[in-house]
Amino acid sequence: MGLSKQRSAYSYNSVVSLYLTSIFLSVACFSLASVAGKHVYKSRKQGSSSSSSCNMYDGSWVYDESYPMYDSSSCPYIRGEFNCKKYGRPNLGYLKYRWHPSNCDLPRFDGKKFLEQMKGKKIMFVGDSLSADHCESLLCLLHASLPNSNAIQSVDDPVTTVVFQDYNVTVSVFHSLFLVDVANEKIGRVLNLDSLKNGDIWKNKDVLIFNTWHWWYRRGASQPWDYIEDDKEIMKDMDRMVAFRKALTTWANWIDSDVNTQTTKVFFQGISPSHYNGTEWNEPGVTNCAKETEPISGSSYPGSLPEAAIVLKQVLSKMSKPVHLLDITTLSQLRKDGHPSSYNKYKGMDCTHWCIAGVTDTWNQLLYASLILDSNL
Repeated sequence: MGLSKQRSAYSYNSVVSLYLTSIFLSVACFSLASVAGKHVYKSRKQGSSSSSSCNMYDGSWVYDESYPMYDSSSCPYIRGEFNCKKYGRPNLGYLKYRWHPSNCDLPRFDGKKFLEQMKGKKIMFVGDSLSADHCESLLCLLHASLPNSNAIQSVDDPVTTVVFQDYNVTVSVFHSLFLVDVANEKIGRVLNLDSLKNGDIWKNKDVLIFNTWHWWYRRGASQPWDYIEDDKEIMKDMDRMVAFRKALTTWANWIDSDVNTQTTKVFFQGISPSHYNGTEWNEPGVTNCAKETEPISGSSYPGSLPEAAIVLKQVLSKMSKPVHLLDITTLSQLRKDGHPSSYNKYKGMDCTHWCIAGVTDTWNQLLYASLILDSNL
């Protein structure tokens, strides 16, 4: 995470140093590198004299009896939308899959180590309900590792916060559908593609994980704005992908101008896929994820990469400051079985969010690997 051109690759000696000082590196040593927004790890298996590039986002899902990493029924932080087990999902095989990168091992999440490394720091997720999905998974992983830890939860809309008092670690989620602003004006609700007023709240955190996409194509009653403002021009609507790119660019410019990435580590959660169209995974008669019980085998998804994921990488590649992309799109596309479907509080068909426990735990393993390996934390 938090890579710069000067730190695009560690030397062999740095890798060895990390090996000697980090517990989980008894299995494999990693060092971070970044190439045009694509983040890879260098992996050197224990006992091997050679190193090879390892993209932690390239791999496949393997069955593992040691999973899940926690029992969701013991976690107090899961919203009804994501609590599949509580709302009666009968097939729990989806909990038994572990993400396995092709050329190295993803370290298992260690909540105690995470809190020790993050001691005194503030972590904030910023985005829509998929950020909440991601955040609540992290809270469950931490709770499972330290179930008796003193933790206090508070809600001050639009922020929900949990403080692990024994370590003075704050984990919060800031609800923001578009990252840029939606303002109540005389004409109605205006989505301003050039305005980002909440940045002063965000930039003081030690770790930021951003996300937006889920709401950009909403129309009708579920559309949370009436007009779009772009470069001081107000219009009724515009090409949504163009609007998405413009908003991301506003966010990226704010990071480059206002965020001190020497003290604040910035992540962007990659585009999370949905599974409503079976033609994408070679089942043309399937219209949703209701009966899906297994991941797609292998490392490639039959359907194409969402255009939003391409736009996101293009915007990130033009930034001057380091942002680590949690490139979870393809690995999540393979998990057509990981959604709540109708097993949620509202009983509606949901093939967009993810069950907790489940796929978002892997997103947090990837986050964990990046944070624990960062020598500046």
